[in-house]
Amino acid sequence: MKKILIVGAGGQIGSELVPYLRSIYGNDNVVATDVRECKGLADDGPFEVLDALNPTNMASAVARHNIDTIFNLVALLSAVGERNPQMAWNINMNALFNSLEVARQHHCAVFTPSSIGAFGPTSPKDMTPQDTIMQPTTIYGICKVTGELLSNYYHQKYGIDTRSIRFPGIISNKTLPGGGTTDYAVEIYYEAIRNGRYTCAVPHDVYMDMIYMPDALRSIVELMEADPFKLKHRNSFNVASMSFTPDILAAEIRKRMPNFEMSYDIDPVKESIANSWPNQLDDSCAREEWGWKPQWDISSMTDDMLAAVAKKLEVEKK
Repeated sequence: MKKILIVGAGGQIGSELVPYLRSIYGNDNVVATDVRECKGLADDGPFEVLDALNPTNMASAVARHNIDTIFNLVALLSAVGERNPQMAWNINMNALFNSLEVARQHHCAVFTPSSIGAFGPTSPKDMTPQDTIMQPTTIYGICKVTGELLSNYYHQKYGIDTRSIRFPGIISNKTLPGGGTTDYAVEIYYEAIRNGRYTCAVPHDVYMDMIYMPDALRSIVELMEADPFKLKHRNSFNVASMSFTPDILAAEIRKRMPNFEMSYDIDPVKESIANSWPNQLDDSCAREEWGWKPQWDISSMTDDMLAAVAKKLEVEKK
C-alpha cells in the first residue's frame, strides 16, 4: 500500500483507521472520504466529501490521487439495518460493488470488513470454523456473505487483490458505535463512569466475540501487508480476541468499581440477532496464513477503557 483511499471514513472503524494509517504511510498518502464533512479527518491529511454510491466520483478520486488501495468501510450495521433492510442492501452492496468496479478499472487492491454477523443460527456456535455453513437471518449478515462472495469473484475473475476480515464486536474508547448489536460493550463503560449503572439491551448470558479497536486496526494492516502467496483464504478471515457475556463484562467492571450496577431491558431485535451469532470464532486460519495474534484481553481492555473514557468525559465537562 502506497496511496490509500478510504470511503466511509467517518464511521467507527474509519475515524480511527485514518490516523492509524497516516501514522504508518504518511499523512498525504491516506485520502479520507465520507458522504458528509467529518470533523478532524481533514486536520492532518486530505479529505473529500464523496458518496460511495456514485462510482464516477469514486473513480475520479482514485485517478486524481493515484490510489492503489481502496478501503470500503461503508455500511449500515445490524440493528439499524433491520429497521430499513431495503436501504441497508442499497448502501452496503452498492458501495462495495462500486469499490470493486473502480478497483478493476484502476488496478487497486480492496479491503472490506465483513462481520461475525455473516454467520447464522445454523452455523456451529462454538469455535465457529473459517469455512462452514453461513445462513444469516439479518439483512446485514446477508450483505456480508454476499460481499464475501462478490469479493472472491472479483479476485478469481479479474485478479483484484481483495482481502477481508470477519470482525467481532469492536470496542473503542474514542468513537461511539453506530447501531450494532454489540454496542452495549462500549456503552457500558460510558455509563459506568457517568452514573455507576447501566441498563443492557442484550440478555445477560449471551456470549459474543469482541475485539478492542487497537487490535482491529493492527489486524487490518497486517492482513493487507501479508504475502499474497501465503493466503489460502481472502474473503473473509475469522479473527478472535475475547468472548464474554454482559454479566461477565459487568463483573470485570465491578473489580474496579465495586458499586457498579447492571440491569436489563431486553431489545427483542438485538436479542434475536445476538442469539443467532456464534459464541466464539475459530481464527486458526488467520493465525496460520498471516500471523494474526491479539494483544488485548478483557482485563487489559477494561483497564484501558475506564481510564480513557473517564478522561474523555472529564474533558467534555470543561
